[in-house]
Amino acid sequence: MLIDSHCHLDFPKLAKDPEVVARARAAGVSGFLTICTRLDKFEGVRAAAAKADDIWCTVGVHPHEASGSPQADVARLTALADDPKVVGFGETGLDFYYDHSPRDAQAENFTVHIKVAQATGLPIVIHTRDADEKTDAMLRAAMAEKPFTGVLHCFSSGEALARTALELGLYISISGIVTFKTAEALRDIVRWFPVERMLVETDAPFLAPEPHRGRTCEPAHVALTAAKVAAIKGIPANELARITTENFFRLFPKAKRA
Repeated sequence: MLIDSHCHLDFPKLAKDPEVVARARAAGVSGFLTICTRLDKFEGVRAAAAKADDIWCTVGVHPHEASGSPQADVARLTALADDPKVVGFGETGLDFYYDHSPRDAQAENFTVHIKVAQATGLPIVIHTRDADEKTDAMLRAAMAEKPFTGVLHCFSSGEALARTALELGLYISISGIVTFKTAEALRDIVRWFPVERMLVETDAPFLAPEPHRGRTCEPAHVALTAAKVAAIKGIPANELARITTENFFRLFPKAKRA
């Protein structure tokens, strides 16, 4: 069975569809991590996770929202993470492609999430786009201070950042991007990156894999992404599912198997 390690079940396109989780289960998905992007939206994220034992959530502030209100701080994130459904922090990180928040605010927000991960032992979910060098530098500096765990979600960065993740003990998560015709560089990384340090995800409702590209993505589509990764790695799809599921529960130990 598969885990969709990154989706947004509280977003309207998914929340308004009562069958979206059922379709995913029918496609072989046995767990869902629904991701927080704003603290003022956390209650909706938590409510989505409360609907079933195989749905968990995170708490955090997306880099797009880093200069908004309310902002993240260690005390508040720590308190919210006491909830049994919260298994990690984020998504957080750096997005220098859109720059919806000033870069210094993004870096400060990222640092807060790293500090709370270091303090609690829970992992962080990292978003990085067009910010490989800065992300690399921040991860290395923070890891040197105190180790922490996490995943670079929806990985589409370069080889250098993939090798940094491997060196630092982090995971990468592969989304439907791996099925895109233009994603040969990502497929090259998937070929050599150890499957024991990979997760699979949809980032639903975004980034639907082929042949659904351009439509609403949903957690059921993680099966298509997993099949593509398995083909690239040259292993059976059920073996890829087994390994990435074990990886998920290793990275997110607070998530209990349903």
